[in-house]
Amino acid sequence: MKKEDIKNLTSDELRKKVVVLKESAYRTDQILSWLYVKGVKSFAQMSNLTPELQKKLANSFYIGELELAERLISNDGTQKFLFKLEDGNFIETVLIKATGRETVCVSTQAGCKFACKFCASGKKGFIRNLKPSEITGQIVYLKHKLNFHVTNIVFMGMGEPLDNYLNTVKAVKIINDEKCLNIAARRITISTCGIIPAIKKLKNLNLQINLSISLHAADDKLRSRLMPVNKKYPLKKLINEVENYFKATNRKITLEYILMKSINDSKCDAEGLARIANQLKATINLIPCHEVTGHNLTAPDKDAIDRFIKHLRRLEANVTLRVSKGTDIGGACGQLAGKK
Repeated sequence: MKKEDIKNLTSDELRKKVVVLKESAYRTDQILSWLYVKGVKSFAQMSNLTPELQKKLANSFYIGELELAERLISNDGTQKFLFKLEDGNFIETVLIKATGRETVCVSTQAGCKFACKFCASGKKGFIRNLKPSEITGQIVYLKHKLNFHVTNIVFMGMGEPLDNYLNTVKAVKIINDEKCLNIAARRITISTCGIIPAIKKLKNLNLQINLSISLHAADDKLRSRLMPVNKKYPLKKLINEVENYFKATNRKITLEYILMKSINDSKCDAEGLARIANQLKATINLIPCHEVTGHNLTAPDKDAIDRFIKHLRRLEANVTLRVSKGTDIGGACGQLAGKK
C-alpha cells in the first residue's frame, strides 16, 4: 500500500483515520500537536502515543518535509527560499518582515498555466499542483527549521491558487485550524487572476479570509493582452462575482495593479480602475512593475506614479502604494519562477 503524507489531512480527516485504526479520537489532537506545534519528523518521536499506534501510523503514513535548496537574503531583510519537492521539482517561497509581522508568501503550483505577461512563474509553463502538505510545508519549514514567528499568509507565490482549488482550500483549513498552524483567517489572503467558478465556490465556504484580485487593467482589451485568462473570464463577469463575494462574506477586497509604463498608467486607466474599486468598495494595491527576465516592461517614473495616484484619489478611490521588497533577490511580485 502506498503511504500518504499525513499532513495532507485536515484535522477532521485525520480523526476519521484514527478511528478506522481502532484508536480513540482524542489521539488526533496529540498527533496534530506533534506535527504542527512541535514539528517532529517521525512517529517514533511522538512520545505520548503508544508504540502500537506509532507503528500503525508508520504503516499508513509518512511525515514529508521540503528540502531547502537555496536561501537568499535581501538588503531590506526579505528572504527567499528555493524548495525542492519530492519529485525533484522546485518552488519558491518568500518571507517578508515588517514591524510586528512576519508574512509568508506561499506557492500553490510548480509553474503556472496562465502566462501573464508581467510574471515569471509561467515562463516555463505549468508542471503540477502542489499537495496540501507541500503548501503548508513551506510554513512548517520556516516555523520549525528556521524559527520564524509566522503571523500572516498570502497565497501570492508561484501558481494560481484557485486553479488548485481543493488543495488550496484544504491548506487554508490546516493553516487556520487552532490544532494545526493556528493562523487567524483574517490574516490569510488568497490572490487570484480571476477564476470565476472557484471564487463562487470559495464564497460559499464562509471562510473569513481576504480575497485579492490580480487585476492590472481596467478594460477587457488590455487585460486580455496582459492576462490571457481574461478571454475566458472577462471583467464584467469577474467584477460581478467579486461583488457577490464581498456581499456574502463582508471580507475586504484588494485589487492588485502592477503599474507599467505607457501600458496601463494613463489618466483613462486610472478612471477605469477607480470605477471598479469604488463599485467593489475595494482597496487598490498599486505595485510599480519589477524587472522580469523575458519581458521589457518597466515601471513609470516617480512623477508619473504620483500623478496616477492623484487621479485615483481625486475619484475617491482607496489606494496604497506597495513598497516593494526583495527585488534584489528576485523575490518581489511577479519575479518568482522556481529554479532558474
